[in-house]
Amino acid sequence: MSMPRDLKKRQKPTIPHFWERRQWMLGLFILIISLLLWRAVYLQVKNADFLLSQGNARYLRTLPIVAHRGMLMDRNGQLLAISTPVDSLWVNPVLFVTARSRWAELTNLLGLKISYLKALLENRMQREFVYIKRHLSPSVANQVTTLKLPGVFLRREYRRYYPTREISAHVLGFTNIDDKGQEGLELALNNFLMGVSGAKRVIQDKNGQVIANVESIRIPHPGQNIHLSIDRRLQYLVYRELKAAVLHSKARAGSVIILDVTSGEVLAMANQPAYNPNNRSELQGNLYRNRVVTDVFEPGSTIKPFTIVAALESGKYSPTTRVNTHPGRLRLGKYIVRDSRNYGTINVATIIKKSSNVGVSKIALSLPAKQLWQTLTQLGLGQISGSGFPGEVRGNLPHFSQWQSAQKASLSFGYGISVTVLQLARAYAAIANGGILPPIHFIKVKEGEKGHFQRIMQAKTARQVIKMLEAVVKKGGTGTLAQIRGFRVAGKTGTVRKHIAGGYSDREHLALFAGIVPASAPRLVMVVLIDMPQGKNYYGGKVAAPVFAKVMTGALRLLNIPPDKI
Repeated sequence: MSMPRDLKKRQKPTIPHFWERRQWMLGLFILIISLLLWRAVYLQVKNADFLLSQGNARYLRTLPIVAHRGMLMDRNGQLLAISTPVDSLWVNPVLFVTARSRWAELTNLLGLKISYLKALLENRMQREFVYIKRHLSPSVANQVTTLKLPGVFLRREYRRYYPTREISAHVLGFTNIDDKGQEGLELALNNFLMGVSGAKRVIQDKNGQVIANVESIRIPHPGQNIHLSIDRRLQYLVYRELKAAVLHSKARAGSVIILDVTSGEVLAMANQPAYNPNNRSELQGNLYRNRVVTDVFEPGSTIKPFTIVAALESGKYSPTTRVNTHPGRLRLGKYIVRDSRNYGTINVATIIKKSSNVGVSKIALSLPAKQLWQTLTQLGLGQISGSGFPGEVRGNLPHFSQWQSAQKASLSFGYGISVTVLQLARAYAAIANGGILPPIHFIKVKEGEKGHFQRIMQAKTARQVIKMLEAVVKKGGTGTLAQIRGFRVAGKTGTVRKHIAGGYSDREHLALFAGIVPASAPRLVMVVLIDMPQGKNYYGGKVAAPVFAKVMTGALRLLNIPPDKI
């Protein structure tokens, strides 16, 4: 049965129309696939580096590996400064704000206020790293970890620790919170002590936690360990006795230094008042400056031996040369030089023993000004010692061309010149070292190592002056309280009126003692300065000399130096 003709006419056009639509759909599909394939090839080939960097920027991080600071040790290897690992707390602000309701848990643990936290983060929301608190104790760090707050992390750092606390504070100085030297030897030796930090590449998750170490970029190198010239045992002795003396005399301050005569090494150095470098709240400028190298003063009678050095070197004087000091005073224009009493005609050795201002003035006035000035200059007075200690000052020694008779006389007994305790100790070390001025060292001198030594006077002159200084400590001298049982001691006292506006004070004094032991074969030099001791016994022989005796009694025993007194 055949189909009606009119129905065939209606169905004929539908077949090609359907096939045409399928072709369009297939073509469109192929076009889309082609575009996607082209885009994939473009991204993978042309923009591969860009895409990789974008992915890495989200998950790949370069983290520093902190290198610990080198240790400071005393000459015998005892620790004086060490950097210990601690954790510091930081946050990613964007993640941290999601836990705002739990902020109180963290602030209570850290001893902070929520208002402080808000103010800290307010202008730092665009950052990924913000410190909240540095150098947490281990117990607090563990509690922070237990809280599991989002965006809160710990970072390993190092904190400087000083086992001797205030005992060595003025020698060592301290570091800042980033473990960089700020004062003292920590600052002077910072380039050697500082390590070189390393770096590593890690993968972090969205919360900032490290989930994998990718590679080591740079290996960290720790700082150098350094043996200082300081002897920790002597340092303790010096600190203890100085503190006791300052408290007992109700003084404003005090300073002490011990030098090795032959090497110029600083074996101990202390000041009062002191501070604890482990407690940053105590880091105040008036406490942490090292007065031994930063404060200058007029040395008074402790400079008289150097005037005698110039006299002996001139050839005009010997220890037995007699000088007339009658009547115990000397007028120079409108100024009068006085002794405590009229000593009459005495020899040079007695001038030192009795500390005669008139006698030493007459000797100085008989010498060429240039010669006296050269002697004092060569001894390092009014000059930088070259120790490299931060903040060391020059002091002041006026040029001889400016001297008048009165000034020349006053310089001979320690007025009109300003020095540091370090300079004074070094000058005495030159006498103790047979006339050779040693370089100053704060780092232990290796065996066989030689520094720059300068001969200032003949060895004979040095021996003669030491013998005179021994008389100062014996009966009839001004420094009898510096005596040490079994040892010959050479030294000189000084009691200096402090300079004030308009002249010199009758109430404010410096008490000084500079000593050498053993006198027969000198090994140690020590200078003691007590600033403004109160009461009637403000003299150097009463206040400073006993400190010398107490410290050196222990020092000679600790260093196994044999007695030399028969």
